[in-house]
Amino acid sequence: MNLSDITHPNQLHGLSIRQLEDVTRQIREKHLQTIAASGGHLGPGLGVVELTVALYQTLDLDRDKVIWDVGHQAYPHKMLTGRYHDFHTLRQKDGIAGYLKRCESKFDHFGAGHASTSISAGLGMALARDAKGEDYKVVSIIGDGALTGGMALEAINHAGHLPHTNLMVVLNDNEMSISPNVGAISRYLNKVRLSDPVQFLSDNLEEQFKHLPFFGESLTPDMERVKEGMKRLAMPKVGAVIEELGFKYFGPIDGHNLEELISTFKQAHKTPGPVFVHVATVKGKGYELAEKDQVGYHAQSPFNLATGKAIPSNKPKPPSYSKVFAHTLTTLAQNNPKIIGITAAMATGTGLDKLQAKLPKQYIDVGIAEQHAVTLAAGLACEGIRPVTAIYSTFLQRAYDQVLHDVCIQNLPVFLCLDRAGIVGADGPTHQGLYDIAYLRCIPNLTIMAPKDEAELQRMVVTGINYTDGPIAMRYPRGNGVGVPLMEEGWEPIPVGKGEILRSGDDVLLVAYGTMVHQSLQVAELLKEHGIEATVINARFVKPLDTELILPLAQRIGKVVTLEEGCLMGGFGSAVAEALMDNDVVVPIKRFGVPDKLVDHAKPDQSKADLGLTSPQIAEQIRQLFFKVAQPSVVA
Repeated sequence: MNLSDITHPNQLHGLSIRQLEDVTRQIREKHLQTIAASGGHLGPGLGVVELTVALYQTLDLDRDKVIWDVGHQAYPHKMLTGRYHDFHTLRQKDGIAGYLKRCESKFDHFGAGHASTSISAGLGMALARDAKGEDYKVVSIIGDGALTGGMALEAINHAGHLPHTNLMVVLNDNEMSISPNVGAISRYLNKVRLSDPVQFLSDNLEEQFKHLPFFGESLTPDMERVKEGMKRLAMPKVGAVIEELGFKYFGPIDGHNLEELISTFKQAHKTPGPVFVHVATVKGKGYELAEKDQVGYHAQSPFNLATGKAIPSNKPKPPSYSKVFAHTLTTLAQNNPKIIGITAAMATGTGLDKLQAKLPKQYIDVGIAEQHAVTLAAGLACEGIRPVTAIYSTFLQRAYDQVLHDVCIQNLPVFLCLDRAGIVGADGPTHQGLYDIAYLRCIPNLTIMAPKDEAELQRMVVTGINYTDGPIAMRYPRGNGVGVPLMEEGWEPIPVGKGEILRSGDDVLLVAYGTMVHQSLQVAELLKEHGIEATVINARFVKPLDTELILPLAQRIGKVVTLEEGCLMGGFGSAVAEALMDNDVVVPIKRFGVPDKLVDHAKPDQSKADLGLTSPQIAEQIRQLFFKVAQPSVVA
C-alpha cells in the first residue's frame, strides 16, 4: 500500500507484516525528506515508526483514543491520520504544526508541547469513558525521558490505584530525552533493557499448569498466587516495581519488530485494568547518522540528507545568546567553584553542555523536572552555593510555585536564566516565551532584567552571579545576537535597577526592554525621516524599574511608547504605565507587545508582522497616534 493513499489509520487493518513494513519504510522516507528540506524534530519520530504502525493496526481509531506525550515524536502519527499530503508544510506558517493540536485533526486527542502529560490526560479520558458508560480503548504513549517528570509519576500512582479502569501506558524507551537520560529511573530502565524478555511467564505459565494432573482447565486461587509469585521472581526489577504500583507489565519488547509489537499490543488490549507496555526503541532509527548522534539529530535545521550536514547560511551569523551565556558562565565558573549550573534535560539547548564538558562537578542535570530544579537551587543557595538555573521561559511556567514559595518568599539568591524568551517561531503556542515578564514581576523580592544584545548579556551574567540580596532573573531570546563585539573576560556588573539613554530627542520617548531595544533604535531612525526626534531608553530592568530615569523624561517629552517582546497584559508596558500613574505623571502612552492571543507556529519575523511589531509598522502607528498623520486613503 502506498502511504500517500492512507487517509485514515484504520486502513492499516488487515495488512500483512510485509505490507506494514513497506508502510514504515515510506514513513521514514517522507520524514527524512521533509526535515531535511525545512527543519524540525528528526530523531524522535524515526524511533517510533514501527510502534505507531503496530499500535494503530490493533486499534479502531474511529472510537479508540491515543494520547502522545509531547508532539514531536508523533510525526508518523500525523502521516497516518490524513496529513501526508500537507506534511511538507510542517512547522511553517499556516501549515502542519510540529506538535499535536486538537483543532488540527480529530485524531489529535490531546495537544502537548511539554512532557509528562499523557498519562494524566489518558486517565482523565478513561475515567470520563467509564462515567458515561462507554467502551473504547485509551492508550497513553510516553517517552522514558518524560518519566523523570513528577507529573507522570503522579499519574502512574493514581492509575495504579484504579484496578477496574482500563488504560494502556506505552513506554517508548530509547534511553534519551534530548540528551541522554539521567537519574535512578533511567538506570532501572537500562537494566531491564538488557534483561531477557520474561513475558512468556504470564503467557505460558497458566497453560503449563493446566497440563499437570489434577489441575484441568482452571487454576485454584492458591495456584493463581503461585503463578503470580513465580512471575514476579523472574520479572525484571523495573517490571516488578510497575506491577507493585498496580499495573500489569509487558516487556521489554523490541520496538522495531512489527510482529512482536502487534502480538503484545493485542494481548495487552485484552488485559483488564491498567497495563504498562515497555517498548525498547532506537532514537533516529533508520538514518545511520541520527542513530550514531542522537543528541545532534534530535532536531535539525535544513540539512543535506546524504551528508547529514546543515545547509550553510548565505552569510556568517553572530553567536547565539545561548552560546554567549554558556561561554560567559563557564569562564566565571572556572574562577568560582561555588557556581553550579542546573538544567532540566536541556543541556544542549541552554548551552550548559559546555559547562558540563569543562567543569562536570559544577553541572547538574535533573531530567525533565523543572520544579525539582528550582527547589534544588534554593537548597544549594541556603548553603552558600551560587546556583544558576537555566530553563526555557516556557518551561519555567511549570515551576511557578517553586519560584514563588521556595525561592522568593525565602529571599534566596538563586539566579534564574530564562532562555527562549519572546517569540520562538516554529514550535508554536506551547513554546512561546511570552509570559515570563508578567508571571514573574508580580512576585515580591525578585529582580528581573533583560539584555539589549549579547554583550550586555555577558555583563548581566556577572550581575546575576554577584547579586546576593535575593533572587534575580534574566530573560534572553532564542537565536543569534545582533552582532556587537564581545569581550573574553573583564565584564563589569550592571547597577541593579538602572537603565540607560541610547538616543536623545524631544518629540517622543521610546522605553524598550530586552530584544526590542535594538528595534526601538530602528524605529527612531524611521521617525527621524519624518522630522520626529525620539529619546530611546534601554530599561534593562523591569523590576526594579528605573523611575528616576523614566519619569522626568516622560513628564518633559509628554508622549511615551513602550516596546517589549512579551504579553501586554501585566508586562513591561504595564509596569511603566503603573509607574506613571502612581507618580501622577499623566501623559499619553502607547504599549507595543503581544496582545491577548496565542501566537501560532511561524518564523519569528512572520509572527511579528502579523502582530504589528516590525519597525516600520511601529513607526507608522506612532506617527498616526501622536503626530496626527492621516492614514493612506484606499483607492477603489
